[in-house]
Amino acid sequence: MIDELYSARILKLAANLPHSGRLAAPRGDARRGTGERVARLCGSKAIVDVALDADGRVEAFAQDVKACALGQAAAGVLGEAVIGASAGEIAAARDAMAAMLKSGGDGPEGRFEGLRALKLVAAYPARHASTLVAIEATLDAVKQALARQAPDTRTRLAGAA
Repeated sequence: MIDELYSARILKLAANLPHSGRLAAPRGDARRGTGERVARLCGSKAIVDVALDADGRVEAFAQDVKACALGQAAAGVLGEAVIGASAGEIAAARDAMAAMLKSGGDGPEGRFEGLRALKLVAAYPARHASTLVAIEATLDAVKQALARQAPDTRTRLAGAA
């Protein structure tokens, strides 16, 4: 089963990390946020920067991910799909991913359906946190950017999330 877990597809996703690095941004930009998550068990770490458009969707994205192949693969899928996503879509994908790993759920749908490639990780609980680290950091970054926006914008966008 371990050979299936580290399939050619997973290794390819891990090797091709879209939007790698950090966003160059002036401090105080109300449309930007940064999230950071660390998986305590293995030390996998993701730092994610986002910039949101006027509708609260991800307009720019960068990720600095130091993780095992499974965490890198999840970050690869995320990087391919996140531009244009709302906080609600990212939260739904994170919740579906967690359910897939922990309770046999089908996994994310729509733009983040590629995360289903990691379904076999469910059999390895020690790898769950690493697999979720990038999407959790992304959601934190989006929430931070939304919180920094003007109150009337936050109210309008919160309804869309």
